[in-house]
Order: sequence, then structure tokens, then C-alpha cells
Amino acid sequence: MRTIRQQRGAAGTSGKSAQPRSANDATLPALSLAALGVVFGDIGTSPLYTFKTVLDLTSDHPAPAVTLGALSLIVWTLILVTSVKYVVLAMSIDNQGEGGILALMSLLGVRRRNRSAIILVGLFGAALVYGDGAITPAISVLSALEGTNFIVPELQHYVLPAAVVILLGLFAVQRQGTARIGGLFGPIMVVWFAAIALLGLSGIVRHPSVLLALNPAYGVDFLMSGGSRAFLLLGGVFLCVTGAEALYADMGHFGRRPIRLAWTFVVFPALVLNYAGQAAIVLAGAPTDGNIFFHLCPKPLLPPLVVLATIATIIASQSIITGAFSMTRQAVQLGWLPRLRIVQTSASGYGQIYVPSVNWLLMLATLGLTIGFGSSSRLAAAYGIAVSGTMLITTLLLLLAMREVRGWSWLAAGAVASAMAIVDMAFLGANLVKVLDGGWVPLALGTLVYCLMVIWRAGASAVQRQRRAQEVRDSDVLALLTAVHIPRVPGTAAFLARSDVAAPPILLWHLKNNRALREAVFIIDVNTAAVPYVALGSHVEIHEVAPRVWRARVQFGFMERPDIPALLWRVHALGYQFDPADVTYYIAHEQIVAREDGRGLPRVVETIFAFLQRNCAPLTDYFHVPRDKVVEIGREMAI
Repeated sequence: MRTIRQQRGAAGTSGKSAQPRSANDATLPALSLAALGVVFGDIGTSPLYTFKTVLDLTSDHPAPAVTLGALSLIVWTLILVTSVKYVVLAMSIDNQGEGGILALMSLLGVRRRNRSAIILVGLFGAALVYGDGAITPAISVLSALEGTNFIVPELQHYVLPAAVVILLGLFAVQRQGTARIGGLFGPIMVVWFAAIALLGLSGIVRHPSVLLALNPAYGVDFLMSGGSRAFLLLGGVFLCVTGAEALYADMGHFGRRPIRLAWTFVVFPALVLNYAGQAAIVLAGAPTDGNIFFHLCPKPLLPPLVVLATIATIIASQSIITGAFSMTRQAVQLGWLPRLRIVQTSASGYGQIYVPSVNWLLMLATLGLTIGFGSSSRLAAAYGIAVSGTMLITTLLLLLAMREVRGWSWLAAGAVASAMAIVDMAFLGANLVKVLDGGWVPLALGTLVYCLMVIWRAGASAVQRQRRAQEVRDSDVLALLTAVHIPRVPGTAAFLARSDVAAPPILLWHLKNNRALREAVFIIDVNTAAVPYVALGSHVEIHEVAPRVWRARVQFGFMERPDIPALLWRVHALGYQFDPADVTYYIAHEQIVAREDGRGLPRVVETIFAFLQRNCAPLTDYFHVPRDKVVEIGREMAI
């Protein structure tokens, strides 16, 4: 048996060399600047609608104690949830540099077998992200365009059509990839954060006493004395951290240090200043009708501010869409979603991908929400409920990670997790009252994605059991090849298997029907590891089961891109005698049918799985195999 390790960064291979955090020439300031444009778009544009939503839940003329209490809750939510929970704690726990709920779920699942409960809970949290992900572009773009009401009130009837046009354009250009315009995102967001910080300072100057709200006692007093009204207000306060999950999920693209640096010295100060500025002008007597954010700006500067806000919200929407693409790829690689067509849009940026089916489904959901709700204030009623659920699930996973990964005692891990869970449950409870007002929409979307994941996994497991029942062991193949004289013809055959215990049935079918075999044969077992990247690239083990018949066991990480032709070129470079330019690939094409003995999957599960399987992306695309060198062998699989 021989083992080879592919080096990352070679042309045509999968790896992480293109990622910013592994690039040798990338400096910490440069990565922090790039992170501003990709990671912080959602949370960075939340001042457009958060404080307005909070005060909408109060009276038309809120008392100073209410305004200061609301501001204190927002500031300390940013500190406790974003800074402490995500930036400090969650980002200290990674899966080989990758973050996010799926990476965390895989990290915990691989440490112990049969953790079905952990996996299912983590999957539900990931599915919920899709729900709120469809709302983010809608609420962000609408809230920015509503600033035109302060310039020309007569244009308010054109806000919705303009938002629809912008969103259509945003999803239409996804196929081009963000590589060409990605370099502009960081500088634009620097301008955005500088602008909102200066606007906030201008408001604070008008009423400096607003800084008293930095004392958490104001928030606590408001919660204790406000009764049910204060509790409901938490649903609006939560909007200030709806982008916090992205900080953790995007850690693999930039590394923890650049994200922490950008948050600590740019994003967090700008957000606090702006929220304080909005509260200050309310204390000074500014009207609370309309968007309070735009009341901060002098009228002559409103047009450029609206343009800048619109661009910033487009960037925020872009980051959400890109995050959905990345999470989809992880789910596909881990076997929780069917194979989807994934297009690499940049040779220099591994994270630059395009998933057409996800893009168009997100577009339909986002446009439906935009038209159905019509305004950012109405969308706020549906926003946050899914993300608050995801954050609570992340806390539960972090509890195990603190114990098993960081080595904390149960007492210390339980104390920290309990404190975070109390905050998460308070926000989740406040958001649950939104269910009838539109909160059911992201919950329904998330539940739909979750059901598809579970159905796909159940169907795939049933198919795998059938494969194992039909497969033949390597020793039987060896006996067949040695006992019977089988002619060998020029060329190389690669049989793509999906099991690591036996030879694929398509090999035996080929022998029985063609009565000949290529001079060189590879049986390639491809598996996805529960880590983002296998050490030093793809780890391949090769052993010979018959003369010039090799079994290659291949493992790719769930963030890697399987490329079988490139792998064979590397095997050839190690001295194996075959021509990698003359390879014919044999792949099984399976048709799913229901079992007739009543022992199969429920009919509805089988029907949905069969539909998903028929509409999968071809294995040729998944493995980057040239279609003109593929032979597909069909067979029925009764599940």
C-alpha cells in the first residue's frame, strides 16, 4: 500500500492556497479591510432600521428613560452577543480554521460517533440561516431607499419598484462572481462606517447626556420596570446583532485576527456612535416618525447618503448570498444536500463560487418578501426570529466545544453557556411573538430546508445499504481476474465508487458484458471527511488488488473541491504506469424506485428523494470529469 499527500496550491487541485488567510503576501491590515467588505455588511447596515424599529414599539413620544434604556440594551447586546460570544469565545473554537455552525457541528460530531442529536440540532440551526438570509437583502435595500422620502416625499411610491429592480440586478450578476468588484467592497464600507460614526458624533454633540446609556443599569432598569412592553422591545433590539453569525462563519476566509481587528477598531465604535447619535436627537426632540437614521444627516447631504446607504446594503446583501453559497457547498460535501452545480468564479479566491439553483431560489424568496411586506418596518416584524434560534443552537454547541475542545470543566463551561443561553432565550422569546406577524415565513423556509436535508440523508443511506448488499469484495474480484484470462486492452479505466469496503458493481457489469479490461484500472473510493481540509490536501491511499488494478481511497475535506483528473495526474507523477490523458471514467447512474416488500422508506420520503436524485448535478461536474470520457451504467435501486 502506498500513501500520497497532494500539496496545496498546484494548478487544478483543490486546496486553500487561494484563501486570503493563507496567502503569504496578505497583510493583517489588508485582510481586515477585505473583511469589512464581506463580513460586516449585514451588521454594519443595521442602524438603518434597528433603532427605528425599537422606537416603533414604544409610544410616539418616548420618555427619556425609554430612549436611554433602549440605547443601553442595544449597546450591551453588541458587547455581550457579538464581542464576547462570537468575537472572543466562538472564534477561539474552529474546525481547522473554519467557523460557522456546520463546521462546529462537524467538529463535535467527529470527536464522538453516533451523535445524531447533535447533528440534527446543528442542521436545524444551519437551515434557519437560509430563512433569515432571504429577508436580509429585502429589509436592507428597502430601508436604504426609504431615505428618498426625506428628499422628495413624492418618490415614496417608487421605493418598492426601485428595490425590486435593484434586487433583480443583484441576483442577476451573481453568475459573474464577486472577484472583480470584491476589491471595492472594503474601501466602500470604510467610507460607510466613517460616515455613520460622524453622523452619530453630530447627534451626540446636540445632547451629550445620551452617553449615560453606556451604563448597563439603564437597560436593566428599563427591562425591570417596563413590563411586557420592555420584553417585546427586545425583538427590535435583537436586530442590531443579526449579522453576528457571519463573523464566525466567515472566519475561514480571513482568519480570526483580521475580523477581530476590524470589529474592535472600526465596526463596533462606529455602530455605538451612530446608535447613540440617533438616541441623542430623539432626546433633543427630533420626530420619531420615519427613519430616525436619516434625521441625523443635514438635508444637503441626504442624496449622497442615500446613495451610499444603498450601495452598503447591496454589499450587505452580497455577503449574505455568498454565505448561503458557502454553506450550501459544505452541506453538499457532508452529504446533507443533493449534489448541486457549483461554479468556481475565480481562480484566485476559493470562496468565490456561484450556486445557480440556490441563487434563483433565494431571489424568488427575497422578491416575494419584498413585494409581500412592502416596507422595512413591516419586514422587521418577520426579521430575527430564525437567527435568534440559530444563536441559541450555537450556544448549545459551544457548551460541548468548551468542554471537549478547550478542555474547560463542566462547571466553567456550564456557567458561561448558561449566561449566553439566558440572553439567547430572552431574544428568541421576544421574537417568537412575531410569528403571526410574519415571523412564520423564515421559520417555514428554514423548516423546508431542514426537511430536505433529512430526507436526502435518509434516502442516501438507504441507497448505500443497497449498494453494500450488491457489492463484491476485493478478494472476489482478485479471484475472478486471476482465475479467468481476461484480455487487457490499451488505456486506463477509472471506476468511481462510493464505498470503501468492496468493488463497485459496475466493474463486474463491465467484465461480464465487455469481457475485457483496460491495461490500467483504478477503483476510486471518494469520501468526504468531517474536517474542512484534509492535511496537506487530498490524502490518497493506494493498494493493488490485482495485476495493474489499484484501489485508491480518497478523502476530501468538506470545503475542498473534488478533482479526480488532477488527482490521477499526481498519482502518475509518483511512478504509476498509466497514461492520465487517456482515461475512461465509469459511473453508475441509478434510478430510484420504491421497494415492493413494504420494508422501504415511507412513500412520501422515497418520492421526494427520487425527485431530488433525478435533479442532482451530474457526478461528472462534481468530480470535474470531462463528459466526453464518461461511460454511465444505469441500474435500479429499490429503497
